[in-house]
Order: sequence, then C-alpha cells, then structure tokens
Amino acid sequence: MEKINAGDTAWVLISAALVMLMTPALGFFYGGLVRRKNVLSTVMHSFFILALISVQWVLWGYSLSFGPDVKGLGLIGDLSWFGLRGVGITPDPDYAATIPHQAYMAFQMMFAVITPALITGSFAERKRFKAFVIFSLLWATLVYDPIAHWVWGHGGWLGKLGALDFAGGTVVHISSGVAALVAAYVLGPRMLHREGNRSETVEPHDLTMVILGASLLWFGWFGFNAGSALGANGLAAIAFVNTNTAAAMAALTWISICWLHKGVPSAAGAAAGAVAGLVAITPAAGYVTPLASILIGFLVAAVCYSFVMLRDRLKIDDALDVWAVHGVGGTVGALLTGVFATVSVNAGGANGLLYGNPHQLLVQVLAVGASWLYSALMTFVILRMMSLFMHLRVTPEEEAMGLDLSQHAEPAYSL
Repeated sequence: MEKINAGDTAWVLISAALVMLMTPALGFFYGGLVRRKNVLSTVMHSFFILALISVQWVLWGYSLSFGPDVKGLGLIGDLSWFGLRGVGITPDPDYAATIPHQAYMAFQMMFAVITPALITGSFAERKRFKAFVIFSLLWATLVYDPIAHWVWGHGGWLGKLGALDFAGGTVVHISSGVAALVAAYVLGPRMLHREGNRSETVEPHDLTMVILGASLLWFGWFGFNAGSALGANGLAAIAFVNTNTAAAMAALTWISICWLHKGVPSAAGAAAGAVAGLVAITPAAGYVTPLASILIGFLVAAVCYSFVMLRDRLKIDDALDVWAVHGVGGTVGALLTGVFATVSVNAGGANGLLYGNPHQLLVQVLAVGASWLYSALMTFVILRMMSLFMHLRVTPEEEAMGLDLSQHAEPAYSL
C-alpha cells in the first residue's frame, strides 16, 4: 500500500474515464456519417460493445492480454488471472509500480472496449446485430488480446524486440483498421453500391453529430495518450502536448488539401483530419518532440486523404473509411515513431532513424507487418467460420428498410 501514489492513481482513473467516453463519442461520430435510417443501429454498436467487452475483459480478456506468459513464448497470457483473481490493489511492478493493479486493469479495459468498436464503421448499414455481437466477442478474444500481449504484456515478443507503441498504434489502430478492410470485403458492398442505384445518396445525415463525436474523441484522447504515461508526471505532459499538436496540424492539413482539391473547406474533412492526426500520434506521443508531432500530423493527413480517395477504386465498401484512417493512419504513426523517437523525450524508449538508430525503424516495420498479417488472417477466419452457421448481413428488404427498424424496431427520430 505504501507504494501507491495518490496523484498517479487519480490521473490514471480519470484517464480511464476519458477513454471510456471515447466509445460513445465514436458512436456519435459514426452515427452522423450514416444515413438517417441506420443512425440508431450504428450508435448502438458502440454502446453495446462498452458493455460486452467490459465483462469479457474482467472474465478472461485481461488475463490473456497481460497475464503471465504461456511457456515464455511471448504470444499470449494464461488464464491464471481469470475473473481478476489475484488482480487487486497492490501495484504490479511489471506494468505500473505506483498505482493499484486494478486501476491499471481498468485503464487497459477501455482500450480493449474501443478497439472492436472502431471496426463497426466498416460494415455499417448492413450487418446483423447477432452476427455483430458474436464477431465482436470472438475478435476481442482472438485478435486484440494476443496482439496486446505481444506489444504490452510482460514477456510479449514484440515488446522484447523493442517495438515502441506508447498508446496503441499497432495494438488498437492497425489491428482494427486492417480488420475493418477484411470485414468490408467479406460482407460485400451495401446494396446501394452493389446495384449502382444512385437515387439514394450515402452522404452523412447529420454533420453536427460528426463534429460533436470528433470533438469528444479529441477530448477523450488526452486520457488515451497522456494517461499511458501511467502517472501524473512530465511524460504525461509531453504526450498531452503532442496529442493536441498532431491533431490540430492534421485537421489543418486535411482541410487545406480538400479546399485545393474540391474547392471547399469540408467540415467532415476537418473531423476526419483531426481523427487521423490523433491516430498517428498515438504510438509516438510519449517518444517524440512537439516539432515531430507537427510533421506526423501533416504527413498522416496527406497520406490518409489519398487513401480515402482510393476507396472507389478498391471496390471494397469500407463504409466509414475505417481502414483509410485507422489502419493506414496507425501504420504511418508506428513507422514515424521509428523515425522521430528520441531518448531525450523518454529515456525508457529508444532513438529512431533521425537520431542515428535505423534498427528502431526496422523493429517498427516488423511490428506493423506482424499486426497487419495476424489481424487480417484471423478476422477473415472468424468471419468465414461464422458464415457457416449464420447469415452475417441483413436481407435486402431489411437493408432497404434500415437497420434501426429491422434490427431494433426503434426509429432514431420520431419527427
């Protein structure tokens, strides 16, 4: 008990609450981007996952991600912490020496919650709710938990190699973004795209919801990144500043590119740019300088904008551009961490390519490649196996009606 620091504990618990807020904020962000007849079902995805994964995490998710390593292979934790057995208020020095173990567990739980929620934007407007529930539970257990152990778990193989991921570039954003691309491919395009019917537009039904959701995500992201310092300290301050700076620069860059490309400064583009910046700075927040965060924000906005423009050419209906923003943005951020990281910011990290250590960039490439490959393969297997036992998507009639009524028998708006 004498090892617990009250300030550190308070900051981590507040950060956990901030990250929790991000999941319903994501629901607003996604909900504003879909058509009116699907807004309730889209918001419900995020809200339901908050409940589902919170219970999964307490029962077995945390043990698989952060529990004692199975046979020292660095691949997965064992189930000795099932139901939080042995996870109490005494700090675990392997993870955070100044806060209760359960505070660390609760903070990590909110990361586990939002990650499968990110995927839902890719299959918006066409997936059965039952299939969504089963997929989310399987994916969290079979994809998120192992990758979290690889990078952050004590003895994880990527962590031992020296991969840098301050708050989830590989664990959260690459894993979910790549899964989103695979899910969109397996489920197929929305009926509107498949039939080439342009009488019904797929434009966002409420951009005020989009801006609200993006703003709340930006706010919650301070807990996401600065909270990952696991203490009320200077590193948290650095991560806080870098997070805000990268988001701001990415929003400015996206708006500027859109203005030059399409002749208008898009509000939706501003929101997308800010989120892309937040995604890219996530792995780097506690390892780079503020000037580097400006460069990261600029580069990720330019790259992600280009991939959004490629959406139609890919002929894969990733409805809300989850892959282009989170998968690609997380990749850019993880790789640039290997370029801009410096021990002058975080002595517990490493120097990157810019500071004379090309090896760190190679390690980051390996971490990115492993996350891409594993998430893509396992997501495909999960969905294909599920398709043997149930229908993944709604019927054409249900899709035309909208998922709000066909899946929940409730309209989002009564006016």
